[in-house]
Amino acid sequence: MEPNQSEEVLTSRQVLEMITVANEYCLFFEDAEKYSKEEIFSYFQKMAPLLYLKGAVLPAGIEPDPEFFERFVTEEQWENIFKSLREKFGEDDIYYIHDHNYDTEEVSLSDNMADIYQDMKDFIMLYQKAPMQSKACAVAELQKLFENHWGVRAIQALENIHGKIYRDSIDPEFFSDDDLSGI
Repeated sequence: MEPNQSEEVLTSRQVLEMITVANEYCLFFEDAEKYSKEEIFSYFQKMAPLLYLKGAVLPAGIEPDPEFFERFVTEEQWENIFKSLREKFGEDDIYYIHDHNYDTEEVSLSDNMADIYQDMKDFIMLYQKAPMQSKACAVAELQKLFENHWGVRAIQALENIHGKIYRDSIDPEFFSDDDLSGI
């Protein structure tokens, strides 16, 4: 990619919109202790599809310079968000998914939401650094993590939360005893 093309891609509408959505997600979850479980579920129900859509349209093929790659979220920051969410969710935190071998796997909503937070926050912080190479690393890493980390977590958590929000209106015949998808 030519330097001018690279700058155009890194400041494109798709990237700037992803920054906006990622920032909103981070700000909300940094204050998660102020919200009820229902408010967090409602927020995530609306935000997860937007995050996924913005992640899906991020530009691909950016060649980052690994020397400019940095992570910013500390283990302590991640733990604070995770513990706050786990406390709020209580027994609603754990749900079950089928992995690629169709084995049942236990999953945590608070873990998924904290992981997504970490990926979004690292993206925002790295993108804010001055050199264009930092911005390239931020976008390339977030696009890669969308494909193999936070994209699937957003979908799995959204499916579970949808079931929790609408549990009274979902036809129970829709689910068999063997496949409750963690609802």
